Amino acid sequence: MTANNGRTVRDLRRENRAAVLRRLYFDGPMSRYSLAPATGLSSGSISNVVTELLAEELVEEAGSIDSDGGRPRTLLRITPHSGHMIGVDVGETRVRVELFDLALAERAHADRPLPTRGAGHRDRYDSELIAGHIRDGIAEVLAAAGLTPDRLLGVGIGVPGIVEHSAEGGAVVHCQPIGWEAVPLERMLRGPDHLPREVPYFIENGAKTLGQAEMWFGAGRGARSAVVVLFGSGVGACVVTEDVEHGRAVEWGHLTVRVRGRRCRCGALGCLEAYAGAEALLERWQEAGGRPPSDTDEETALTAMLAAAYPEDGGDPDPVAAAVLAETAEYLGAGLSDLINLFQPERILVGGWAGLQLGARFLDSVRRHALSYALPYPSGRVGIDLGALGPDAVTVGAAILPLADFFARGGRRLPAGPSPEPSPAWRTTLDTRLA
Repeated sequence: MTANNGRTVRDLRRENRAAVLRRLYFDGPMSRYSLAPATGLSSGSISNVVTELLAEELVEEAGSIDSDGGRPRTLLRITPHSGHMIGVDVGETRVRVELFDLALAERAHADRPLPTRGAGHRDRYDSELIAGHIRDGIAEVLAAAGLTPDRLLGVGIGVPGIVEHSAEGGAVVHCQPIGWEAVPLERMLRGPDHLPREVPYFIENGAKTLGQAEMWFGAGRGARSAVVVLFGSGVGACVVTEDVEHGRAVEWGHLTVRVRGRRCRCGALGCLEAYAGAEALLERWQEAGGRPPSDTDEETALTAMLAAAYPEDGGDPDPVAAAVLAETAEYLGAGLSDLINLFQPERILVGGWAGLQLGARFLDSVRRHALSYALPYPSGRVGIDLGALGPDAVTVGAAILPLADFFARGGRRLPAGPSPEPSPAWRTTLDTRLA
C-alpha cells in the first residue's frame, strides 16, 4: 500500500520506529504517554511501535513514575546490550579501535601505535599497515568483550582526507598529504576471515566524525549551525547547518593563508596547515632555533613545546617557542574568520588532540584574532569554544555513524544476504508481456 505522498506503509512504519528510538535514545527513559507528544505520533501508533520494540528487546522497561491521579506510568529506555558499534580513529600517532554498546559505554578498546614523526609520512600512513591495524583491532575488541561479529550494527572509521563512496568499490580515500591516492580502504578491510558482509563499514573524514560526536553529545548540542574544527597533525573542519544535518567535511587546512608561503605537505604553498598543524608547528619551532625532542611522537613533542613556552616551575619561557605559538594563534584566528564569514555559524568548536592541548593555553588569543579579522555581523553572533568530548571524540563520532544508520532503518539490522523487495504489479505484468 502506498500513501498519498508516495511513501509506502513500510516506510511509515520505519519512520515511526525511528522517531520512537531516537526520542528514547536522546531523552529517555520516557513513558508511552510522553512519547506521543514528543514524537507527534498518535497513542495507537506509539502502542504498536513500543510493542514491537519490546518484543525485539530493543527497548526495555526502566521503572515507573506517578501519574496525575491514575496508575503509575511505565518508563521505557533503549536496551544497552541489544546492539554494539565499533568506532575507529586513524590518527597521527595511533589507530584507536573502541567497542561500544548502545548506551555508548565502552566495552573494549585497542591501540595500534604508528611510527613516530621522525619516519616518513608514507611509511607512517602505509595503507596496508593501517588496514591491518584496523582488522587486528576489531578482532581484539570483539574477543575482549566476548562478542561475535553478528552482534555488531557496523564499524565506523574516521580517516584523514576526502572519502569517495560508490556502490561498486565502497569507500575510497583521497589524501595527498599522507600519500593516499584513491586508497580502496573498504575493499582492503573486507576478506573471508574478517567481518561478514552484512556488517557494514561507514568510512568518513575524521573531522566529520568529530563533528557528529560534538553535535549529538558535546558542545554542539542545541545549535542549529556549527563548525567543528579538528586540529591534529593537520587541520580540518566539519560544517553543520540545517541544510546539512549530519555535517560536511571541508578541507579547511588547505585554505591559502599566505601567498607564496611555506610549502604544505599537500604540495601547495601557503596552506593554513603549513602553519597551524601540529607537524608544521613543530617544524617552525625547530627552524626558528628551537629544540623539539627527536625520535618521539607529535603529542609528546607538542607537550614539550608548550612546557617550554609556558613553564610551570616559574622559570623563564622559551622566547622562540612562545613567539611561534603566538604567530600560530593569529594564523588560526585568521582561518577561523574565514569560516565565520563563509558559513556564519552559531558556534565554532575546536577539538582534536592538538586543539585541546593548545586551546587550553591560547584559545582567548585565537578568539580575539578571529573576531578581529571576521565581518562584524557574523562575528558578533558566534561563540568559539573547545569541544567537550576530549581527545577520543573522533572514535565516538565514528561509532555514531552505524548507530545513526540503525536508527534511520527503524532499528532493523541489515539482512544476512540479498533480499530484493518484490517488484510492483505493473512491472511483473510488463515483464511477462515482453518475455
